[in-house]
Amino acid sequence: MPELPEVESLAVFLRDRAVGHVVARADAASFAVLKTFDPQLTALSGREITAVARHGKFLDLSCRGQDGDGDLHLVFHLARAGWLLWREDIPDKPVKPGKSPLAFRLMLDDGSGFDLTEAGTQKRLAVYLVKDPAEVPGVATLGPEPLADDFTVEALAAILDGRRTQIKGVLRDQHIIAGIGNAYSDEVLHVAKMSPFKLASSFTPDEVAALHEAIVTTLRDAVKRSAGLAAADLKGEKKTGLRVHGKTGQPCPECGDTIREVSFADSSLQYCATCQTGGKPLADRRLSRLLK
Repeated sequence: MPELPEVESLAVFLRDRAVGHVVARADAASFAVLKTFDPQLTALSGREITAVARHGKFLDLSCRGQDGDGDLHLVFHLARAGWLLWREDIPDKPVKPGKSPLAFRLMLDDGSGFDLTEAGTQKRLAVYLVKDPAEVPGVATLGPEPLADDFTVEALAAILDGRRTQIKGVLRDQHIIAGIGNAYSDEVLHVAKMSPFKLASSFTPDEVAALHEAIVTTLRDAVKRSAGLAAADLKGEKKTGLRVHGKTGQPCPECGDTIREVSFADSSLQYCATCQTGGKPLADRRLSRLLK
C-alpha cells in the first residue's frame, strides 16, 4: 500500500506534470471506484488543475471553476493494491468498464494524463469529486500529519497518554496519525528499537521522544529518497529502501539477527527480536498472549 512518502512523491510528480493543464476528460473504468455522484465527472472537463495536495494517503487535485463556478477537488486513495500510471499519450476513446486493472483515467489538454489501476480482486481504490476535500469521510477524520510543524514530542505524548492500544496499531490508525501504514510502522519501530506490541500508555517521556524522532526521521528519509523519481520508479525504491518490512528471513541491517514475522488475518509485521524485544520472539497473536 502506498504510504505517506510515496503519496507525497506522487503529489510532487503530479505538480510538475499536471498543474497548469486543463482536464480534457475523466472516465471511471470501474463501477465501484467512484464514490460520489454529484457533481458528475463531466464537470471536470475544461477545468484547469491549479494545485495538488496530500492529505494523509489521499491525493487532492484542485480544479479551477469557470464563469464564477466554484473549484472542484478530485480526491483519490490508492488503497492496498492501487497505483498511478502516468501516460504521455492517453488513448482518445473513452474507457469502458470491465475486469481489467484499470479503474480510472484522467486525460489532459495535451493528450497526457494518468491511469489509476488496482490489482487483485478486492477493489478498494476510491475516487471522489467534491467541492471541499473535507467532504471525503476519510479526509475529514484524519489525525495530525507527522511531518507538520505542530507534530511535536508534546503532541505525540498527548496522543499516547492513557491509550491502552499496542503502538503498532496506533501508528497505523489514520484517525490517530495520518499517513503511516503497515510498512512504515514496522520501519519506525525498528529505528526506535521498540516492540510493536508495546502499549501506548506505557511510554516514558524518553521513549516518547525516541519514537517521535524515529517517526520524523524515517518518513523524511523516505521522502528524500523518493524525491525526483518518476511514478513508475517509486514502488521499487520503497522496496529497496525498507529495513525490516517485507524482509522476513533476511539479516537485520543493525545487528545481523534474522528478521522475524508475525502474521495476521490479512497482513503481517516484521521486526528484529534482538533490536526490539530483548531477544524474545513475539508470539502469534492468534494463538497466544502477546508479549509487551
